[in-house]
Amino acid sequence: MATTIKALFPGRREVELAVEHLVQEYGIERTDIFIEPQGDDNSAGDQVGGADLESGHPDSEPDATGAAYEGPLIVSVDMNEDESDAVIHAFRDVGATEVTYR
Repeated sequence: MATTIKALFPGRREVELAVEHLVQEYGIERTDIFIEPQGDDNSAGDQVGGADLESGHPDSEPDATGAAYEGPLIVSVDMNEDESDAVIHAFRDVGATEVTYR
């Protein structure tokens, strides 16, 4: 039976890690994974991270101009019900703040 699991993430970095784990470690098809902002506004999450941070320079400030930090991101996965435990585990391992199952 098919089911959907949704997880809420604070930023783009956690979303990218979640997708990578699902595809590479759990064999979920990328076409069954969906990413969207929680609200109506476009968003890169709540937190500056990843490519939006200048790394390697201890005194530098993040320069995230142009990025939309309008709220958390949702990752949803359509899958077989027997895969649900692995997906929930993968979401929580990479920092999901909330996981829902339907």
